[in-house]
Amino acid sequence: MLKIGSYNIQKSIGMDARRRPERTLKVISEMDCDVIALQEVDKRFGPRETTLRPELIAELTDYKPVPLAIREGSIGWHGNAILVRRSINILDFRRLELPTLEPRGAVMADLKVDGQQIRVAAMHLSVVATYRKRQIASVMTQLHARPYDLPTILVGDLNEWRDTAQSLKMFNPHFEVTTPGRSFPSPMPVASLDRIITSPEFTVQGTGVHRSETARIASDHLPVWASLTMDHKPYPVSTEDQTTTA
Repeated sequence: MLKIGSYNIQKSIGMDARRRPERTLKVISEMDCDVIALQEVDKRFGPRETTLRPELIAELTDYKPVPLAIREGSIGWHGNAILVRRSINILDFRRLELPTLEPRGAVMADLKVDGQQIRVAAMHLSVVATYRKRQIASVMTQLHARPYDLPTILVGDLNEWRDTAQSLKMFNPHFEVTTPGRSFPSPMPVASLDRIITSPEFTVQGTGVHRSETARIASDHLPVWASLTMDHKPYPVSTEDQTTTA
């Protein structure tokens, strides 16, 4: 079983208008995911430093960040980051440029979990419908430009309110879109902006929205999760677990 999550942490600023990274990490630990994608992890202005320092992550959690940053003091790319359990091997990673009018991007990591290689892509899409569609098309193209396809999970804040939206249909027929539930705004959620999208190798066994007392105040989004099982097929696995840039 693999548990994956997605959490827009709003730069670690809670509904009380206080920036408290320790509180954000408490929510992440509560979720107990194997892999969790984060959005809005870096500050938007100035040097765009992370609000979750790697040493604090190491001190308070069982996670490590995929080394996606190109700026000193950051752990992400356009605010997107991926945390994985320390026991998971990071084989490869890549930053994905997206067409947009505003700072947006996506990130990707190839991971080895319990001897099986998988691909995880995390994204935070535009609030403008036209650009959401362009961004999804770009992500799909870039994912399948790798040397070989892998069992793939896409997660993130898609900024899409309707399950019937045309933008979500763009993942068909190769991926299944799962909406764990209403996650925004956190005190009284009315919108399901955060989703988990899986290739056919995965079976979704359960999903949910993490609604702890801390989560309700730690960000304007509640985190979402899914428990997955996977058909073990003979995808190639790297013999050396070496992290490389793309």
